[in-house]
Amino acid sequence: MSARDDVFGNIRRSLGVNGTETIRRQMVQDRLERSPKGVIPQRGQVSGEERIALFRTMVETSLATVTEVASSAEVPQSIALFLRNHNLPATLRMGDDPRLNAMPWQDTTLEVAHGPSEGRDLNAVSHAFGGIAESGTLAMVSSADNPSTLNFLPDNHIIVVSAKDIASDYESVWNRVRFAYGKGSMPRTVNWITGPSRSGDIEQTLLLGAHGPRRLHVVVVRE
Repeated sequence: MSARDDVFGNIRRSLGVNGTETIRRQMVQDRLERSPKGVIPQRGQVSGEERIALFRTMVETSLATVTEVASSAEVPQSIALFLRNHNLPATLRMGDDPRLNAMPWQDTTLEVAHGPSEGRDLNAVSHAFGGIAESGTLAMVSSADNPSTLNFLPDNHIIVVSAKDIASDYESVWNRVRFAYGKGSMPRTVNWITGPSRSGDIEQTLLLGAHGPRRLHVVVVRE
């Protein structure tokens, strides 16, 4: 018996079941097929400019910074300005996201590298799958376009998100993921990022960068 079998065996004994009950299995199958919604907080149930404003407020509340640009063509210059204002080197790592690759990086002095991070990059940029207004969270879908290593290894993470992809709540973004990939086929990893990495484990003193980037900057593209 494996450790997994042992754990599930203990749970079944506690519940007084054996795992083969027809009714219980039907209930589980029904829930998986219908994907019923749970309780959705009211805070994010706004639209238009109010939704964007709420997203920005919640991003800043999470100790991240945010700026807005009118079009994707303005993203490189905006990022270059952010790095310069924070006295950071003009280097940047990104994946193969076609939205990022189409931006005019040649109009800046940034040195851009491509591919996953091996832990030696100070700055990285990714493109979010979507945003969640209720919490200022970014949904990051793993692939070669946006490697998950960029979410955790560089000190400074810049995330670009389209304003049209900012939803009210988590459930709406999960629905988009299911629609994009097809039900039953999900990306290997979906990371939800809310502000820079932090920990208050040691004497309840907040430490940024404990498990990932110490600085998170969000660029909202309005077009």
